[in-house]
Amino acid sequence: MPTPAHLAARNNADWCDLFCRASGVATRFERDRWLALRRSPPLHPDAVTLAEHPRDVLAGLDVTPGCSVKDSFAALDLAPAGFRTLFEAEWIHRPPAAPAGAPPACRRVRTPAELAGWAAAHGGSFPPVLLRDPSVVVVGVYDGDRLTGGAIGNRSARCAGVSNLFGDVWDEAVAAISACFPGLPLVGYETPEVLPAARAAGFATAGELRVWLVPGGDPHAP
Repeated sequence: MPTPAHLAARNNADWCDLFCRASGVATRFERDRWLALRRSPPLHPDAVTLAEHPRDVLAGLDVTPGCSVKDSFAALDLAPAGFRTLFEAEWIHRPPAAPAGAPPACRRVRTPAELAGWAAAHGGSFPPVLLRDPSVVVVGVYDGDRLTGGAIGNRSARCAGVSNLFGDVWDEAVAAISACFPGLPLVGYETPEVLPAARAAGFATAGELRVWLVPGGDPHAP
């Protein structure tokens, strides 16, 4: 049975895979890692480990400046290969919640125009083709007509992920994503300064992760 950390790592790799393919980047899953076959879009890793000690995590990667690897179990030492630690974080996990509807303040983003407004508030860029994927939900939290925050949910085989959360809307966004994927545990990851908000929303930590970067280029890691 996979641990919560393994579930979260696989879900994160699933999201990276969706985002890269939606951005025109070919990808591949292997037994112990996921990888992009060319440089990933900004703020996304070039590889995600799916096991503590993958056989050769750097094989096939462009390890020039800007290359990044998500070490899902904080188990690797990539410094000898020219990487440095970009940041460390914790996987988070929340058991399935009792069935409930999405909060009234939450609405799904369904059109490219709505996504453009959501992305502007978030500060990132998201391919509209993601809206057509049934495993993805983009949630906005509103005060009347004003967008106050949001998050993205993505479904994997055994869990659903919460990512790209912005605004002080943890409870609302998490409830909306849970309502979209009933019966599934929720996973994600957060840096130490955000963990208190995640815990307040019902998440527990599930293990450390580390993102490695080859310095000298634009960071390509979330």
